[in-house]
Amino acid sequence: MKQLNLLIKPASSLCNMRCHYCFYADEAANRAESNLGVMSEETAEQLIRLAFAAVSGNECVNFSFQGGEPTLTGLDFFRSFVRAAKKLRPQGVNVQFTIQTNGFRIDSDWADFFAANRFLVGVSLDGDKDLHNTFRVDASGSGTYPRVLKSLQLLTARNVDVNLLCVVTNLCARHPQRVYRALKKTGVRFLQFIPCLDPLEQPRGTAKFSLTPEDYGAFLCALFDEWYRDWEQGTYVSVRTFDDYVHLAMGRPCGTCATSGRCGTYLVVEGDGSLFPCDFYCVDQWKLGNLHDLESLDEVLGSQKEQCFLNESKEKPVECAECPWRSMCWGGCKRDWYTDEAGAACNYYCAAYRRFFAWTMPRLERIARAELARSRQLRR
Repeated sequence: MKQLNLLIKPASSLCNMRCHYCFYADEAANRAESNLGVMSEETAEQLIRLAFAAVSGNECVNFSFQGGEPTLTGLDFFRSFVRAAKKLRPQGVNVQFTIQTNGFRIDSDWADFFAANRFLVGVSLDGDKDLHNTFRVDASGSGTYPRVLKSLQLLTARNVDVNLLCVVTNLCARHPQRVYRALKKTGVRFLQFIPCLDPLEQPRGTAKFSLTPEDYGAFLCALFDEWYRDWEQGTYVSVRTFDDYVHLAMGRPCGTCATSGRCGTYLVVEGDGSLFPCDFYCVDQWKLGNLHDLESLDEVLGSQKEQCFLNESKEKPVECAECPWRSMCWGGCKRDWYTDEAGAACNYYCAAYRRFFAWTMPRLERIARAELARSRQLRR
């Protein structure tokens, strides 16, 4: 095991915002218990001990915090967690801390803490003020853009490593250049774009924020044009999905499960210690167990239910078999698969990806060749 990735939800589904498209609020509502509690120091220490026991020297543990909104656990919890991790860390094992936050309560104390402990901080920001405020609102229904932007400025002023996460709704998809330029304007150069998820019990494409395959395909193509223009001009902007596709074009592995075509790159740890195989599958059906019942993480990583979950992701949608872009797409994220009337698995966004690769592949290959040449040059 080269790296153990743990996605921790210390505040479970609790959140101080009411984003209209929140997939985790939807998942939580579909569990017997919607909120699994705020993580205790006892649960945190059990997690840390089991994590370090699962790796050996020169390997890495990535403690990644998400929600809900993880900062609702309080700064004292994070201080305690980091202290325990530093105290219990075995010789030679590397530790990374990351957090994905809505930025709503970040103040100077949080920013100082993240800087001092070298956290990578992901901040959710859906483009400019009007785009962001349409779906990302607080508990009273008011827009959150000014407060999030202020938090972002606190973080960057302290040289905290920051990336921006934009959820691609139907509205964002219709304004790709506007979204990309607004995010670049913040000064952050590491961007992620993820398609919004429809509610579990609702037909695809029927929510007010729903992203259709047609809109997503158009968005990806236009976003790539903007990104590629920056690359040609020598301006580096990391768009994680595009970076992954460049790596695949180079014949190298990529960093996300959705683009690598395989599940199982991390474990989700809920507030009470419950374990799940994926952030998109934190429902009762896929609960793997609880930290407090384990002597080793191998008990869940090697369990029949975990293997069943992983094996499902190996059975690709039927249209993948003859697809010319198979080695770039690998079927996409399993959460986007559905069963058609004939009983065959299909990817909801298949048409979007086919359109994207047909539009961009020569340029992806050009970037891949340039990166390979640069790598050879650096080795000399």
